[in-house]
Amino acid sequence: MSSEVFFRPLAAGTGNRQRGEAGRAVLQALLEYHQLSLEPHLPLKLHFGEKGNCTYLKPEVYDPVIDLIESAGSSCCFSETSVLYGGERFSAVKHTALAHAHGFTRIPVEIADGENGEASVNVPVPGGKHFSSAAIAEKLALAPQVLVVSHFKGHILAGFGGALKQLSMGFASKGGKMAMHLTVKPRIKSRKCKKCRLCMTRCNEQAIEAGEKFTINQDKCVGCGACFSICPHKAISVFSFSGLRNMLFGNRYFREKLAEYAFASHVGKKNIYLTFAVDVAPGCDCEPRKMSSCIPDIGVFASLDPVALDAACFDAAVKAGKRFRGYEQLLYAGKLGVGSTNYRIIEI
Repeated sequence: MSSEVFFRPLAAGTGNRQRGEAGRAVLQALLEYHQLSLEPHLPLKLHFGEKGNCTYLKPEVYDPVIDLIESAGSSCCFSETSVLYGGERFSAVKHTALAHAHGFTRIPVEIADGENGEASVNVPVPGGKHFSSAAIAEKLALAPQVLVVSHFKGHILAGFGGALKQLSMGFASKGGKMAMHLTVKPRIKSRKCKKCRLCMTRCNEQAIEAGEKFTINQDKCVGCGACFSICPHKAISVFSFSGLRNMLFGNRYFREKLAEYAFASHVGKKNIYLTFAVDVAPGCDCEPRKMSSCIPDIGVFASLDPVALDAACFDAAVKAGKRFRGYEQLLYAGKLGVGSTNYRIIEI
């Protein structure tokens, strides 16, 4: 059985407003085909682009989509999560400021995992090889429906980034991002620790032990990352040789972890998926540098099935001359029940 993927092609040089109109067209076609209604409030999960990045989807692209949502009687907000590394997207305050600086001002900006990435919900992942539950950003986990907007492009670890990458790394709290990337538990650097005890207020496992030195009981710690997220002194580290080795050389496991987190963010929801295969750069929008497209613009895709959507984008990229790595994440996501790699294109 195949899943429907709606598609509108775009010619080279198409402007942001035209891209947005194409997004609105495929989204409207999908809603009419499936006779879907939107929730009264609909978060738009997107990526604001890292400072210095130029290939992220610009705010003008979203205007026609927002017009459609508001014409249906729903309100919406731009929704994102904090990143694990430092920089402009590390905290809600700085992340929101960056979003506004990049022009995302039409509707409210919501950082879904709290001020420091600590607000999360543990969502079960039955049958997962790597996780029994996933730490999903609280406001996204509690939303019955999310419009998941993705920018299809390359990614150094995942191979490519699309709907599954947005569902997994994009929906995860900082602790979830840490679990997918490093598979290590944090430790306290005594020379930086000010013994403020703020970390202890965030640890649900009572794993942080106070004494002459503050330490983390590794037997009690579940690796959620809440202490790392909240520490104002950067005294908690999540980096180690074994963790970096897993991150750099464990790509297959990393991609399976993405699929398991995608399961947690998708199953039981009424999510809608919209992907722009334009400005297809070899790297992620998280990279703070200018990049050039590796293939011509393809178009805009929409589906209720994130696996089918990614498969359609992946195959379209191959036809355009670029075969990305990482297709196995789609196969594993299919086994988990996230979706199907079988799809039927409906061009509009």
